[in-house]
Amino acid sequence: MKIAVAILAGLLFGLGLSISGMTQPAVVLGFLDVAGQWNSRLLFVMAGAVLTTAIGYRLVWQRGRPSFGGAFLMPAPQRVDGRLLLGAALFGIGWGLAGYCPGPALASLGAGLWPVGLLVLMMVVGWWLAAKLPVRRDEKAARLNP
Repeated sequence: MKIAVAILAGLLFGLGLSISGMTQPAVVLGFLDVAGQWNSRLLFVMAGAVLTTAIGYRLVWQRGRPSFGGAFLMPAPQRVDGRLLLGAALFGIGWGLAGYCPGPALASLGAGLWPVGLLVLMMVVGWWLAAKLPVRRDEKAARLNP
């Protein structure tokens, strides 16, 4: 049942990305072009997502525990450091150049376009490389003892 719900949620997410135009790089790049011909369409998509998330979190937290798990697992707060800022900058640069962020890129794989496949391959390589980077001792201790 848990896998079926995850698949259904993923399909719904992909459908929402497709309907909103987030799988079309021209729409996304038009939204990011605030100094040129700005396309405000995605602002409404993001506002809808924030509203849905806010309502959803309130409803979920009232339940006390997840439907398909023992307890809610929330990440421990971590400090902002150079590694986080570098990752955020690389993410933004990649999003601006390609017009895709990870969710829409994965949803767009079904289109069979080789640039999207190359983008997803490079994302996977980037994730693999990031996992191989050495972690400072204080970060390692924070991960082991949240």
